[in-house]
Amino acid sequence: MNDALSGQHELSMTVLMTPDMANFSGKVHGGAILKKLDEVAYACASRYSGSYVVTLSVDQVLFKQPIHVGELVTFLASINHVGSSSMEVGIKVIAESIQEKVIRHTNSCYLTMVAVDKEGRPARVPPLSLETSLQQLRSDKAALRKKLRKEAEEEARQTHENHYSVQSR
Repeated sequence: MNDALSGQHELSMTVLMTPDMANFSGKVHGGAILKKLDEVAYACASRYSGSYVVTLSVDQVLFKQPIHVGELVTFLASINHVGSSSMEVGIKVIAESIQEKVIRHTNSCYLTMVAVDKEGRPARVPPLSLETSLQQLRSDKAALRKKLRKEAEEEARQTHENHYSVQSR
């Protein structure tokens, strides 16, 4: 973890949208964007933690606008919140029409990544240094999303248990 890149909490990646990414309507397939989101989150979290990371969850992916083949798409990622081994990565997606010189915010989402060691067990990650009010705001909102996600998971677990205990009678 003494690597020069370790501890960096932001990452930007720009990708040209090519015809092989298109769906049947000629727009970029949502699955292609999801794959890129996961790759960007991996790169950001892995660089920050200095570890191999895996995806735990993908939250709030809203496709506000279509992305067209031929556009440059920039993924702006940041580590918003850090637990003992998990990291929330927020990603803002910007599409740029090169010919029309139009830039659009097409979507944003949050991925939770977990650092793992060589045996696949959760590995500790460095604490996140919050130096600006924006970083503090992102961290606070991420902590709230984490709390709400855990509450939703518990509610789903209880609903599942209640459903199956009623059926087995």
